[in-house]
Order: sequence, then C-alpha cells, then structure tokens
Amino acid sequence: METTPLSSLDIIRKKIFVVDTLQRTVALWRMKSKKIIFTNGCFDILHLGHIDYLAKAADLADELIVAVNSDISVKMLEKGSSRPIQDEDSRAMIIASLHFVSAVILFDEKNPLQLIQQIMPDILVKGADYDANETDSKNKKYIIGSDVIRKNKGEVKTIPFLDGFSTSLIEKKIKNN
Repeated sequence: METTPLSSLDIIRKKIFVVDTLQRTVALWRMKSKKIIFTNGCFDILHLGHIDYLAKAADLADELIVAVNSDISVKMLEKGSSRPIQDEDSRAMIIASLHFVSAVILFDEKNPLQLIQQIMPDILVKGADYDANETDSKNKKYIIGSDVIRKNKGEVKTIPFLDGFSTSLIEKKIKNN
C-alpha cells in the first residue's frame, strides 16, 4: 500500500501537541534516554532574539519543548491592549516551523507551572532577565517551576538575551513610522 508523503505544513502541525499526546511523546523520548528541555513565552513577533534564545536552548538537550502562551494567557500578562499581535495558532505554527523545536504546546494559564509539573523536563530554561538561583517565588526574577524541577533532580538555566531585540521594541518602531 502506497502512502502519500506528508506536506511541510502537515509536518509542522504534527509538532503542535495537547497535553496527553505530549506526555506520551515525552515518555517515548525518555525510553530512548533523550534529554528534554522546556521553555515558554509569548513569541508574539518572532525576531532574531527569539531565534538566538531558542537555538541556544535546543543545544542544551535532545528535545526542545516550547510552551506558547495562548491569547487568553497573553492578555493575563497585561502586555498592552494591542497584544497579542498575532493569534495563538499563528504563533504556535511559527515556533513549530523551527527545525530545532521538537514540540509546541499552547497554555491558557498565566504561567506554565501546571505544564512543567505534567512534563517534568530535565532542564527548565528562561532568559537572563530571570535568575536560575532565585528561590523566592515572590521575586520577579524567580523562574516558575524551578523548585519542582530541582526536587526532581533537574537543572534550571538561563540564556543571555541578544541585545536590541524585543517584540515591544518592534511594536514601538512600527507605531512610530
């Protein structure tokens, strides 16, 4: 029986998961002794800073999971009335199209703690505006889920930002032109 090859868009769509299928996929990766890294963000307008950050995160492990804030979640973060600029499906597809991203999952909560607990990655990573050693959950530099990861003998890391790149700066530049 001959099978039709998947289109490029189908391949990208297959990298976007819901929790239960992602948990099964993670279990398969673990059976193959794959190291799993997790990060999250809005990724509203993908820019060089995002690419640099995600590529460096991917280099730390075998499988990179990116949790993308849903539209509802972005609104909870109070980033401004114009945000998100792109809808959640567009943002998820764009992130999934990156070859070094293994899986993408949308989340509706204000933070990804529940997802981190369900996936239990080997490494939790955020940008350097956070502090991997901060243990006070009330401190804005605290990485949500870091306590859970450490209790599970995982690692918490930060990656320096590429200076001069942010969605807010791009949005400001567009508005001023």
